[in-house]
Amino acid sequence: MTFEGLDFYALDDELREDERLVRDNVRRFVEAEVMPIISRHYQDGTFPMHLIPKFAEMGMLGANIKGYGCAGLGEVAYGLIMQELERGDSGVRSFCSVQGSLCMHPIYAFGSEDQKQKWLPKMAKGEVIGCFGLTEPDFGSNPSGMITKAERLPGGGFRINGRKRWITNGNIAQLAIIWAKLDGVIRGFLVPTSTKGFTAQKIEDKFSLRASVTSELILEDVEVGEDAILPNVQGLKGPLSCLTQARSGIAFGVIGAAMSCYETALDYAKNRVQFSRPIAGYQLVQQKLVHMVNEITKAQLMALRLMRLKEQKKMTPVQVSLAKRNNVFHALEIARMAREILGGNGIMFEYPIARHMLNLETVYTYEGTHDIHTLIIGQHITGIAAFE
Repeated sequence: MTFEGLDFYALDDELREDERLVRDNVRRFVEAEVMPIISRHYQDGTFPMHLIPKFAEMGMLGANIKGYGCAGLGEVAYGLIMQELERGDSGVRSFCSVQGSLCMHPIYAFGSEDQKQKWLPKMAKGEVIGCFGLTEPDFGSNPSGMITKAERLPGGGFRINGRKRWITNGNIAQLAIIWAKLDGVIRGFLVPTSTKGFTAQKIEDKFSLRASVTSELILEDVEVGEDAILPNVQGLKGPLSCLTQARSGIAFGVIGAAMSCYETALDYAKNRVQFSRPIAGYQLVQQKLVHMVNEITKAQLMALRLMRLKEQKKMTPVQVSLAKRNNVFHALEIARMAREILGGNGIMFEYPIARHMLNLETVYTYEGTHDIHTLIIGQHITGIAAFE
């Protein structure tokens, strides 16, 4: 099935039947369940909590994890889920991305079997929501400088103190994955949000990702048991590998936002008449529409190849940086071009353009800013680190 002419290079032929089926099912779900309500949630600054059981029922939580009640889908299918969710709203995609790639993945990859059995089935069902506590008020692009610390308690267990900021799902989570320095080494801890001393404060007054819960986490003498520490990873490898998982999904996801903007702009241009003809008939408008198709097609090719490499266990972090950097940049560019085509109507809630545009401003920054990914790639090709 080709959607609105946005399969310019017949990439459907490169997808397996099961991957097309996953995409088509999620697209129908988003059109029926997300699009009719998301503008109101965005305006109100609320997350559509009633959708969480439906995400779980469709296998979208930890979709690419095998076992433990998860769907066990391939990486391309996972990417297509992210694409279709973000076609609805970046905040909706962020919820599922954080739950699966940033919270369930570290338990699956670095946790003990007891931790996996305890948490993953409930998270797959949406009964336990997770959040990922890495970024701090003073340390974003340089996570190695984190201040949050854990110390061993004399009778066993750990005491954690620190703050985390810009944390998706923080106020609705029952479990926080907290990264803290223990004896100077970064370690991951599974911290129930009901633990004494743990507080989540919702960050209000956002222009962007308004239909997503963003929080600051405060840990004051939070005590957890020995079973809270992720036993199979130490150092920055832990959180950075989780971010690599999530970024590959983002590279696929933002294509959905770009598609939504293009489709809206094309439909509007065909029906908006100025100077006795549809504006789609003017050269400058056609130039914008062609550029959108051009960049969406390139993004599709890059995302598909990236996820095939991931399935083959050949994907590298620098390849993820290139895809995240490219695809988010051009999705934001497409949103801005679409806003231009719609003129004044481009800022109205009646259309999704401005909502996507503002959301993408955040996606451009989070999980590695555009500039940081530029420097990661620059170091790779020159052998010289420009950020040390």
